[in-house]
Amino acid sequence: MRVLLDTSAFLWFISGSDRLSAKARNFIADLNNELVLSIASLWEIAIKTSLGKLELFRPFDQLISVQLDKNDIEILPLELNHLSAVITLEFHHRDPFDRLIIAQGITEGLPVITSDSNFTIYPVNIIW
Repeated sequence: MRVLLDTSAFLWFISGSDRLSAKARNFIADLNNELVLSIASLWEIAIKTSLGKLELFRPFDQLISVQLDKNDIEILPLELNHLSAVITLEFHHRDPFDRLIIAQGITEGLPVITSDSNFTIYPVNIIW
């Protein structure tokens, strides 16, 4: 199954955090599943790192390239149809990065691995 990781799920997975649910961890680790990470998540990580709100255990460029390769994670680019979908979303969730991930999940028909309960308000399947 092809699934979209939200930013926190990706970071918790690569750091081995116990904040990631067992169900989510098992789903991510299952080699039969195809993992996708939004370019919006990478943008969010870069911005939060530059603002000092997120500390990575390796330099950004090294960490991301190694982890994407190691875990066979595909980057999902932002496309016009994703941005068009953002315009139609109700403002239950105000975080711009999460809104992009939600729009991508809806548009691409991908379930999203997330602990964020606000995602459940939208027509996107959640794995947690």
